[in-house]
Amino acid sequence: MPPLDQFVSQILESLDSNSETIRAQWNSPEGTLTRHFVVDGLLEPELCERLYLAFPQDGEGFTAQQTFREKKRASRDFDQWDPLLVSAILAFQDASVVEKVSALLGLSSLEPDPSLYAGGLSMMFPGDYLNPHIDNSHDADKAKFRRLNLLFYISPDWQEEFGGNFELWDEERRNPKTIVSTANRLVVMETNRTSWHSVSPVQADRPRC
Repeated sequence: MPPLDQFVSQILESLDSNSETIRAQWNSPEGTLTRHFVVDGLLEPELCERLYLAFPQDGEGFTAQQTFREKKRASRDFDQWDPLLVSAILAFQDASVVEKVSALLGLSSLEPDPSLYAGGLSMMFPGDYLNPHIDNSHDADKAKFRRLNLLFYISPDWQEEFGGNFELWDEERRNPKTIVSTANRLVVMETNRTSWHSVSPVQADRPRC
């Protein structure tokens, strides 16, 4: 089976097998008003490990981004990526995956974003972080609204004390709900005017991908 088809098949299978849990999490978010869901073990472990090894462990080819809001490295350059990483990104954009998520969440008219506007691959190293923020609410042409933010973590054996964990904030932005960046974990969150989120500073001396 070609890599793209393999990714799509495994993603759809995991979404199907976790459908009840996904709907429950989405409809009754805990610790935050932002609707979201988490799926662990999205891919077969061996395939997830191969994705991690396909990343340049020193971040070579990734663009450093550092502002008051963030410090990380990112890339949207397909031409520089390992073909396996390209297949993974395209799988999340596949029409069948988008349709499945739409059906599970009861959202209509969802579309993929092949331009990866404000998306792509991300690497975080010791001291890197994302302060609480709200994502861009539109595409590059400001013609369509961004409805969902999808995050998939692949760094093996990642522990909470390593930092670099995803945080969804309560309405007053005082207390975050921490979602550990566990390997093979998918997080999908709604993006709107109140979906404040962040990433805690990385403490471990290894990349979070």
